[in-house]
Amino acid sequence: MAYDEDLANRVREQLAGTRVSEKKMFGGLAFLVGGNMAVAASGQGGLLVRVDPAESDRLLDEPGTAPMQMGRRAPMAGWLQVAADAITSDKALAVWVQRGVTFAKTLPAK
Repeated sequence: MAYDEDLANRVREQLAGTRVSEKKMFGGLAFLVGGNMAVAASGQGGLLVRVDPAESDRLLDEPGTAPMQMGRRAPMAGWLQVAADAITSDKALAVWVQRGVTFAKTLPAK
């Protein structure tokens, strides 16, 4: 499955005014801040979000979230999958995009 172009465009709108680069990663389109992935339009549908690993378990209580699963590897803390139906509104999408951007800004630039 290819990533959702409409979702990618919605993410671009949310990131207007933020220095960001785009890169195809994880079968989707990632948006990087300082060279670190913040969010990605997932090739599996929905949004991948990079968050503070210490916050992962708490954020998994939010509707539509699951640990990001890459193949047979164990899920990694700090990487979440947000289902497409949980980000249908611009407000819901903005919350997740901001979480990803906020965490990416705490990481050393690449």
